[in-house]
Amino acid sequence: MPIASHALEQDFPEYSETIRRLSEEDLQFKTESDTYHKLDKQIRGLEERGVATDDNHFNALKIQRAHLKDQLYRRIADSHREH
Repeated sequence: MPIASHALEQDFPEYSETIRRLSEEDLQFKTESDTYHKLDKQIRGLEERGVATDDNHFNALKIQRAHLKDQLYRRIADSHREH
């Protein structure tokens, strides 16, 4: 069974246009978004290989992904309100 992606566009479909615009116009957002998607792919790969959920490295990656996602969401929501 495939592990679900946490791509920003999937998790926040109501902001898909804002995400696309920020990715094109804001280099920092694009860089952070790319980092987030690479991290998500890495985590999904570990999950698919059955890494133990109590693995410290695995949990640290998930925490890092959550913090980065929160940061990106705030930027997306703020930008959406401005336009």
